[in-house]
Amino acid sequence: MTRLLVLVMALMLSACGLRPLYSGGSQGTAGQMLGTIEVPAIPGKAGWLMRDALTRRFGAVPQGETRYRLDVELDDQITGFGVRRDDAVTRERRILRARYKLVDLSSDTVVLDATSGSDAGIDVVSSEYATVAAENSALERLSDTVADQIVARLAQFAAAQAPATPGAK
Repeated sequence: MTRLLVLVMALMLSACGLRPLYSGGSQGTAGQMLGTIEVPAIPGKAGWLMRDALTRRFGAVPQGETRYRLDVELDDQITGFGVRRDDAVTRERRILRARYKLVDLSSDTVVLDATSGSDAGIDVVSSEYATVAAENSALERLSDTVADQIVARLAQFAAAQAPATPGAK
């Protein structure tokens, strides 16, 4: 009876129409689209880190003919919020937000307009060098995190644009 129940459950799951986002690897819908996106230069240090993070992720799939351009605008802010009695800041919050637009180069139209973002806390210590190093490390981590969010959203977009497979619900 247990074996029959497991078999029935397996059949029900296979019929639900769910499919992995990155199914097919570089030959799948998401992989093929990600390989056709170019990222122009983004101003500033945060822009350089973001472009590098995105191109590393897009470079993981074979590059095809460029069909899309990803325009990214960044908002990078550091805010002090832990304050001692002598008005010295003891804690900072670094926020990195990205507004990005995916432009179809054949028609020069925006096909996706979205935002992503993340933040990190930074301890402010007596060594200014250590604080600057912590701020830079936070920016590097935030760039990777936001790039992951952007790539996941682009993969979702690619999957939504793909023709439905027969029998999928």
